[in-house]
Amino acid sequence: MIQTVFILMKFTKNAILFLTFLLIAAACKEEKKAPVQTTGEATEVPPPAKIKLIFDTDANNELDDQHALAYMLLNGNTFDVRGITVNATRNGEGIQGHYDEAERVMQLCNLKDVTPLLKGANSNFKEIAENFDPTNYDGQEGVDFILEETKKESVIVVAVGKLTNIALALKKDPSFAERTKIVWLGSNYPAPGEYNQENDTIAMNYVLNSTVPFEMVTVRYGKPSGTDAVAVTRSEINERMPGLGPTANQPITGRHGGTFHTFGDYSVNLFAHIFDHLADDNPKKSRPLFDMVALAVLKNTAWGETTSIPAPILIDNQWVERPNNAREIILWENFAKELILNDFYRTIENPVPITIPH
Repeated sequence: MIQTVFILMKFTKNAILFLTFLLIAAACKEEKKAPVQTTGEATEVPPPAKIKLIFDTDANNELDDQHALAYMLLNGNTFDVRGITVNATRNGEGIQGHYDEAERVMQLCNLKDVTPLLKGANSNFKEIAENFDPTNYDGQEGVDFILEETKKESVIVVAVGKLTNIALALKKDPSFAERTKIVWLGSNYPAPGEYNQENDTIAMNYVLNSTVPFEMVTVRYGKPSGTDAVAVTRSEINERMPGLGPTANQPITGRHGGTFHTFGDYSVNLFAHIFDHLADDNPKKSRPLFDMVALAVLKNTAWGETTSIPAPILIDNQWVERPNNAREIILWENFAKELILNDFYRTIENPVPITIPH
């Protein structure tokens, strides 16, 4: 009996020693997994890189350009804005009108002199390209700026009006296609029509036939799959926007008159006038923020769906598919309306102005 107890005690002692050895070995193994700190300071995770872009706009067309501008200018943690160029579409009082409206929004954001604002094309691509003089042409200030900025480093061009400035950049310097990407808000593809497209169809086809990487953020009037669906009502703007945004150091006189110190108050005014011609009970008293969506899907690509397709062409206002075309473009559709609009409101409520690029 005594011998049995002794054997059990010896076995238990050996088991305890063996278990202790296993625990120490496991601890050493875990210790080896821990990162080795080579300095006396904690390692910092670098912030995500900002999206470098040039914004090409017909700012005085209606009201979505202004909201896109404010969203971009007050998203300083996301966007590194290298410049803003304007072009003239058939609404907006010519190139000066579009320039003035962009400047108003920049001033409301206290960013009038933080990033360059330049005039691009006043007329269309066909008129300018017919007797093209690369040393002196309509839109030269804005187009040359786009060309020079994209030579310095990788910069995306977000175009939310007609594509005249982009086509001119490609015509003057075909190598432009190798150093940038175009994100364009436009087209009802695969249906005909759409304002930006119709203002310079020849410029659009010229870009589609080029090799520049091209992403089309669809509009699709009346369809749930396009940016037309990302709409807000006048009553929602009246409720959400008053007083939002930075207080301008220097107030503006709005394009419809009146004095404004914040973009939020100007937004209310813009929505008031866009519906002047509609009855109070008209169901169209909502307005899409088309242009803003092109920026939102750059900020978060999950807020839209993409498809790669062979680049089509528009002939006699009808889209012609080219299934054997090796040149492909990206098509954006099916946008997350609520997420995008919530981010827009959060941005204007808690603005982070862009900074001067270094």
